[in-house]
This record gives sequence, structure tokens and C-alpha cells, in this order.
Amino acid sequence: MLRKSTVARTRRRWPLAAVAAVLSAWAVGASGAPGKHRKAPPPDDLPTQVNNVARQLWGVPLDESAPLTSQVQKLVLDHMTQWINAQPPGGQTREEAGDVSYNLKLRHELEILFADLRYPIYDSVATFDRTLAGQPVIGLGYTLGWSDFDRANVVAIFETNGGSWRQVAVSHFVPDTDLNFRFLAPPPGHSDELWFLAYGTRLGKSNPRLSAILYSFDGTTLQQLWRTTDVYDGRLSFTGNRVVISYLREDELKQAIINRTPAVRHEAAYQIMPKGLEIQYDR
Repeated sequence: MLRKSTVARTRRRWPLAAVAAVLSAWAVGASGAPGKHRKAPPPDDLPTQVNNVARQLWGVPLDESAPLTSQVQKLVLDHMTQWINAQPPGGQTREEAGDVSYNLKLRHELEILFADLRYPIYDSVATFDRTLAGQPVIGLGYTLGWSDFDRANVVAIFETNGGSWRQVAVSHFVPDTDLNFRFLAPPPGHSDELWFLAYGTRLGKSNPRLSAILYSFDGTTLQQLWRTTDVYDGRLSFTGNRVVISYLREDELKQAIINRTPAVRHEAAYQIMPKGLEIQYDR
């Protein structure tokens, strides 16, 4: 026969065991039944995805960067295709659009995709919204940089077909160079084309180098009509349909520094012609 004190202690253990069972059941319920996986976390937003790929470029030489830069390109262009289809130019009334131009909205959306980039990864963007043969044409470009010198860039053209927007052309501008656009009036006989200059500079050992490419777009094909690259300390200006490049010659600059005399700048002027830009003078 159990003593009364033993019976009392046994009775007091039952409530503790019940509490333990309840806590165990609660823990199982909180973590999920055995054999079941926890719910996967939501995927990263697009700027985070772009940053996760881009930051892997740190320390990668430009000639080995294509696997990563192509991933960024796909993320960016796929999203922009969806965005343009969801918000096409002319899709809002003037009151709905407000005072903000479509090109500004386009640029803002492109900038958002690179919002999470932090030094040493950086970007610059350029966009345009034009009309060709009465139909809208959208262009966008960006430069992705990950060191003082390593840069990759993309130029993409979008147009509509039956109300659906699609990417119709992609070009990679001069490596290591930032990107800007300037439209030029096409010559007679090419009024059904868009002619524009993509230009930018890259950092050099001393003075920056200017590069420029004249593109034409006929609604289907993006063609290079003219190009110049690595113009020493090149500076670009426009007078009507004339392109003027002011530049230095590196050997002359070195000699001027030795002699402690001002460096002489040179100037080359180019005129729009049916086959592209033709030089008028270089003096």
C-alpha cells in the first residue's frame, strides 16, 4: 500500500505532464507537422535580384563578365518589356498622365531596377520615346560599372505590333563607356528611319576618351553607320545636323607639358550624309 504522501506526490505530477503534452503539441503545430516543409519565403524583388547578380562582378575582368552581365540584361529587359506593355505610350489621357512625360516615367522605371546597387557597383541610364512612320518607338540603354574602368552597356529598341510591345533590337555600345543619346535628322531618302548618336566617355590613364556610334533604325533593324572610339580628351557638340569633336593629341599634350606651353586643341566636323557621317574638316 502506498503511503498518503506518495499518492499525493503522484497526483501532483499529472498536471505537470499535461502541461508538457500541451507545450509539445503547440511546438509541433508551430513548426508544422513532421515530414512537411515550411512555406518558402517570397522571392526577392527585382532590384534585389539585379543587385545580387551585379555585386558578383566585383573583381571580374570585363572579358570574363558576360555570364553575369547577360543575367542582368535579361532581368532588366524582360521587366521593361512587361512594364511597357502594361503602361504603353499614349495609354493615358493627358489629365491622367499629368505633367510628367512618358520618357521621364520610362527612365524612372529603369532607374528603379538599379536602386539597390552600391559602390563599387554603379549604373547610368538613358531612354527615348520617338515616332517612326506614325508609330511610337521606345529606346532604352544603361551602363553597368563595377570598377573605375570596367563597364558594360546595352541599347535596346522596342516597338508595337498589333497593340503588343516587343523588343526588336539590342546592341552593346563601346565597352567601358557610359551612354547618352542624341537624335539627328536623317538625310533625304531616309525619312522612314530614326538616326541617333550613342556616345559617351571612358576613363583613361589621364584624360577621358570619347566614343560615338551613329545608329539607324528602320522599324526592324538597328544598324551602325559610323563610329569613332577613344578620342583623346574628346568633347562633343552639335550645330544643326553637324557633329563637332574637339580633341587633343596625346603626343602633343606630353610635349606641351614638358615645354610648359598650352596644349593645342584640334577640331573635326562631320556632316550627315546618306551613308552616315562624313568629315568636312579636321584642323
